Amino acid sequence: MMFRLVFFAAGLFILAFGVTLTIKANLGAGAWDALNVGLTDQIGLTVGSWIFIVGILIIILNALIMRETPKVLGIITILLIGFFVDFWMLRVFQDFEMQSFAGRAGILLSGILLIAIGVSIYLQTNFPANPIDQLMLTLHERFGLSLMAAKTIGEVAALLLALLFAGPIGLGTIIITFAIGPLIQLCNPRVHAVLGKWIAKT
Repeated sequence: MMFRLVFFAAGLFILAFGVTLTIKANLGAGAWDALNVGLTDQIGLTVGSWIFIVGILIIILNALIMRETPKVLGIITILLIGFFVDFWMLRVFQDFEMQSFAGRAGILLSGILLIAIGVSIYLQTNFPANPIDQLMLTLHERFGLSLMAAKTIGEVAALLLALLFAGPIGLGTIIITFAIGPLIQLCNPRVHAVLGKWIAKT
């Protein structure tokens, strides 16, 4: 259990790091993150706080789609993600700013890859998923969609909401929207090959 907890926390920490990089690249955040940033700018509270609030709403949505009781343990996951994102945003990268387009593009791409790796790592532990990733799994299980298709559908829906709240939409948003699903599809079996069997034995 201790090893699983370590990998769970590490995956979320990496995920939050990737999210922060995509925001700080200033080329357009991922759809869900653009929504959270837009809500922060329009209403207030921190990005991490909105990750928690939006996450609770998605927990309810997942329960409705699956016609089951809400998976309330997912609250632990979104609390950690919100805390880690605020840590990276407010403590580590608060005054960070990259001027060159090439540097910002590199930060964006690094962030996308880290998100995919972080998701793949913490999903191996079988602890409650981030409600956004649980939405991907819910669509995958309920409608038989591939992980790539399910993730992309969720990202497009979040993109529309982010536009509504004037979130930081840009070229990066489009890249993340259509790249994150395939990257998770690519990373997940490779991470499982490295960690999955070892975690199961521990």
